[in-house]
Amino acid sequence: MKLARRQFLHVAAATAAAAAMTPIAKAQPYPSRPVRIMVGFAAGGSADIIARLLAQWLSDRLGQQFVVENRPGAGTNIATQAVAEAVPDGYTLLLVTAANFINATLYERLNFNFIRDIAPVASLTREPSVVVVHPSVPAKSLAEFIAYTKTNPGKITMASGGNGAPSHVSGELFKMLAGVNMVHVPYRGAGPALTDLLGGQVQVYFTPMSAAIEYIRTGKLRALAVTTANRSEALPDVPTVSEFVPGYEASQWYGIGAPKNTGTEIITTLNREINAGLTDPKLKAQLAELGETTLGGSSAEFEKLIAEETEKWAKVVKFSGAKAD
Repeated sequence: MKLARRQFLHVAAATAAAAAMTPIAKAQPYPSRPVRIMVGFAAGGSADIIARLLAQWLSDRLGQQFVVENRPGAGTNIATQAVAEAVPDGYTLLLVTAANFINATLYERLNFNFIRDIAPVASLTREPSVVVVHPSVPAKSLAEFIAYTKTNPGKITMASGGNGAPSHVSGELFKMLAGVNMVHVPYRGAGPALTDLLGGQVQVYFTPMSAAIEYIRTGKLRALAVTTANRSEALPDVPTVSEFVPGYEASQWYGIGAPKNTGTEIITTLNREINAGLTDPKLKAQLAELGETTLGGSSAEFEKLIAEETEKWAKVVKFSGAKAD
């Protein structure tokens, strides 16, 4: 009896240990199912293209589908809120853009706090905007344009993709630092703004480079300057705004975020694989063709960038008096 009892206890202990180990043994490495990348813009724009290029890389690299889901509206706030409220399991991600930094001040009431509710994963790229004018504008350089604007105060029309859009606040920063007066004409999106600039209905636009580069190359628009601190490899002969307006810098930033409380291991995995993609010659060339400069780095570095950009654009939004539509 004692032997039988001893055998029973051994079997019971082994069964209990096996049961305890079963969840660990069955746990699948991340990702084990498709991952969504939420984009706060409609399909076809630079943000959407960048997200899809990254999604393809991650799909090939990690063996699971990374799917782009477009949730346009409310200046990217619809997509951001969806991610902020998602389960923090790594299967819902956000394409972070400069709009997220601006919206923190532009909108008086949001159902989320971007810095508090979105965990930074990795920065992706920086894209210059380009100060472009219709060919009918007589200025051939940014210096001439500043002079032209000062001799025609309140007569130059400046298009944007909407109140508080990156194209708007980039122009407002220029007005603030250059001391010029231009009339802001907001549109419902970058596409209509660019269409009216091409048609001569407005005169200047601080547009993302990827949207205008072909029009610049074909002479349909005149590029006066890029908005980043350094010249762009895609348009090396075009000077920077800061060469004429000291202290000016405005960029379109792209990165990946996740819901707060997403596991450290998941963020580390994503950060590692995204950084690998940004050094891949094929993906890097595809991004460069769009005028993008790859960034990468740690999630902590991306967190620092988010804090700096949010503080910077808060000042510009307050200066401009911009309010969300």
